[in-house]
Amino acid sequence: MSGDAQLARVSVRILEKEYQFACAVEERAALLDSAEYLNAEMRKIRDSGKVVGLDRIAVMAALNMANELLKSRARAADGPGEDAVHRLRVLRERVEATLERGQQVEI
Repeated sequence: MSGDAQLARVSVRILEKEYQFACAVEERAALLDSAEYLNAEMRKIRDSGKVVGLDRIAVMAALNMANELLKSRARAADGPGEDAVHRLRVLRERVEATLERGQQVEI
């Protein structure tokens, strides 16, 4: 993000906890989509009743998402689709950055 980029303040809710972030205006939609996807994945894990505790649920969601990414990479390696791999990598990085920032600025 360049020093003169306009920042958007974004508030997301993940498993009934509110997190606030600042991001470049053009990344706002991607951040909201990432948070929505993460929330849905964490809800599935929590609602299964097999994993208890926010930290464990978050780690399980991260592992599931990493597994999906690696499978996608393997499929992409078998043929065209490097663009899809790049988009998945960017998405993963955004999710990781969102989680890191969220833990630091948790309300």
